[in-house]
Amino acid sequence: MSDIDGYFGESVAATYDESAAAMFTAEALEPVVDLLAELAGEGRALELGVGTGRVALPLAARGVEVHGIELSGAMAERLRAKPGGEAVGVTIGDFSTTRVPGGFSVAYLVFNTIMNLTTQDAQVDCFRNVADHLEPGGTFVVEVMVPQLRKLPPGQNAVPFHVGDGRLGFDTYDTATQAMASHHVSVEDGRGSFRSIPFRYVWPAELDLMARLAGMRLRDRWADWQRAPFTGDSESHVSVWEKPAD
Repeated sequence: MSDIDGYFGESVAATYDESAAAMFTAEALEPVVDLLAELAGEGRALELGVGTGRVALPLAARGVEVHGIELSGAMAERLRAKPGGEAVGVTIGDFSTTRVPGGFSVAYLVFNTIMNLTTQDAQVDCFRNVADHLEPGGTFVVEVMVPQLRKLPPGQNAVPFHVGDGRLGFDTYDTATQAMASHHVSVEDGRGSFRSIPFRYVWPAELDLMARLAGMRLRDRWADWQRAPFTGDSESHVSVWEKPAD
């Protein structure tokens, strides 16, 4: 980790939207915003790891009041500079512990961001922090991958996720600790660069237990934002936990 912005400093923030361009399309975003707007209702939404505003901005454009927590000032500056950015409040801090004023109808963590918390304790703290922010009856939504351990043959600890001209990406897993890391190798004009980001992978049932520890219960789990059924073959899930209304 190179600076106060963690692993998402200026060099990453400058190209983040382009590197994740497929996630910014209307096709990718509309079902996300549809669900979050439905859960927010007339209330407020809290995004943990708001980044450059990929989800927060279109959700705010739907008329939902959105506040974000973000560790990286460089990423937050990109959000503020975009059209509509002034409508999204941002608090700089660690989303597992940082508090913001007021109550929220929905809180959400998307695009595997729960795994940026690299210890089980921090992930548990995140659920408790969310529960403290939610109003009674409020919901917490997490989008995260299912660990790809089925792709690991005996003796191997790496799974490639991108192999192409000029760029290689692969994840490494430590099955004893649930630590993992995503490694990015790029070659441009004959010069190479390497970046590695640590994560902690987490199982759906483990997340359900974290929610129980924070006083929440699972309400829904789907394989994707289109609400397809979650099965043993699903590679990701969108889960919704609810804080009791009384």
